Amino acid sequence: MTAEQTTTDGQAPVGLLRAGASPDRALQVRPRGAADENLRERLGEFRALLVISLLMTESVNEEQILELAASSAPGLGSWQVDGYYFTDGQWRPSGAGLASCPRVLAGQLAALGADSGRVEMPGHQWTWAYPLRGVGGLLGHLIASCDQEPSAERRFLIQVLAQQTGVAVSNARLHARERSTAAALAATNTALAETVANLQRSMDIHQRLTQVAVSGEGQPGIAKALHELTGMPVAIEDRYGNLTAWAGPGKPDPYPKEPFAKREQLLRRLMRAGKPIRDGERLCQLASPRTDVIGVLALIDPERPADQAALVALEHGATVVSMELARLRGIADTELRLRRDLVHDLLAGDDDESALTRAEALDYDLRRPHRVVIVEARGRTRTYDSLLSAVRRAMRQARHDGLFEAGSGHVAIITADQANWEQLRQAIASYLGGQVHIGVGGVCARPYELPRSLREAHLALRLQKALLHGSGACEYPKLGIFRMLAAMTDLTDVDRFVREWLGCLLDYDERRKAELVHTLTQYLEHGGNYDATAAELSVHKSTLKYRLQRIRELTGLELNDPDVHFNLQLATRAWGTLQALHDER
Repeated sequence: MTAEQTTTDGQAPVGLLRAGASPDRALQVRPRGAADENLRERLGEFRALLVISLLMTESVNEEQILELAASSAPGLGSWQVDGYYFTDGQWRPSGAGLASCPRVLAGQLAALGADSGRVEMPGHQWTWAYPLRGVGGLLGHLIASCDQEPSAERRFLIQVLAQQTGVAVSNARLHARERSTAAALAATNTALAETVANLQRSMDIHQRLTQVAVSGEGQPGIAKALHELTGMPVAIEDRYGNLTAWAGPGKPDPYPKEPFAKREQLLRRLMRAGKPIRDGERLCQLASPRTDVIGVLALIDPERPADQAALVALEHGATVVSMELARLRGIADTELRLRRDLVHDLLAGDDDESALTRAEALDYDLRRPHRVVIVEARGRTRTYDSLLSAVRRAMRQARHDGLFEAGSGHVAIITADQANWEQLRQAIASYLGGQVHIGVGGVCARPYELPRSLREAHLALRLQKALLHGSGACEYPKLGIFRMLAAMTDLTDVDRFVREWLGCLLDYDERRKAELVHTLTQYLEHGGNYDATAAELSVHKSTLKYRLQRIRELTGLELNDPDVHFNLQLATRAWGTLQALHDER
């Protein structure tokens, strides 16, 4: 068997040495005495070292190299390898060596440094440490032992074996580092390729949704694009859970709407998270360009296949939806401001041409006859915005169109519709709570006449609160005598008539801070009914009777007399009209 065959077959050289004559046959050396025998033995040992060196050089496994060196030692002499001590403090025992490195041995090896030298180990007559050197310097020591000190030739073999072992271990570690570097590089390349793919995917998502936003396809276009990108059904909802856009299969009909409390809880979760969260079978993301503008974008994901790309698409889609909501709110705010400015100018007396042009720009037909309606509320109403919102809601519910302006404690409506004003008042009151008064002005054929209708609506509202019972709607065209009195340019005779019939009561009220004129007015308006009058005045019936008796004493009039009753009622209505006209001025 040749050296090449030994290397290829992976058989240890020790077997060759133990075969006795096989090295001699290979070299075809004939014995010629003791010198020849010694020469053959030396040649066999060197041949074995060469084979061991080849095997260790070809190996890239450090453990295999160390085991090969330790198992080859008995074939090179009567010594053995007890183990290997490396500079990192690691002890590698051989098959027959110590399981752990004695502390005294570690100290001796530290003292040797990079040199070889004798060390003391219990149970051995002779123990020697040979340095293991590699390309980068000292790796550690090979610890060899023998029952008696080996010859110089044997020690030389051990030294050569240690040198070859150090070089082989150094090469194996270099190969290991190269493999590790190659594996890390491959992992880095894989991660880089994945990152590039994700980046490309994100760019495609960004480009697709940006095209939708720029093209003005609106929320339906955004939902469709997101469905095409993710393959999942997409829903866009407003703050209250109403569906504004859907794309993909399986659209529920009717669309389910959550209870208010549950919806608010979901919105709070989305605001806290700031990222997509799961809500049952849906993956939701908040779209909120402003605190008062909120939408929800949802992927319908019952089987949970959504990957990172789907999350990126959902987050970017929410950004585009936020932009769309901001655009819509901006348009709505602009239109609302333009409408409010138009109403303000119309009530102030804008010319027809300008008013008609601006109304057409707002897609409102101002060429129809219009009237002004004033709504005033008292009670639990906290802000004018809530009153305006209630008025708009009631008008929509009644299917009426109009222009609105919120003023100081009231809302002005310009409308062409003839509504049931009492039903409208009741609807507004149901939304707000508390009392609601409505004053309705007369119809105007042209826009420039609207200030007159505004004046009539205010007058009707004041008369309603001052003279008429209840909190109903008051229409100026139906005021009768009040409208006739209000239309008079010279009120001198009216004022004289009021003083003639109510002068003593007015003076008494002014001196005593009383309400006899108001009490008389309500009594006459309620047809002399004690219960209804007392309820309207919020006083006890005995208090009402006392006041009426006091009125009879001061005026000397009998209230039940028909002529007296007529003139007093006319005087009280004239007095109320004068008060309303004075307040207007």
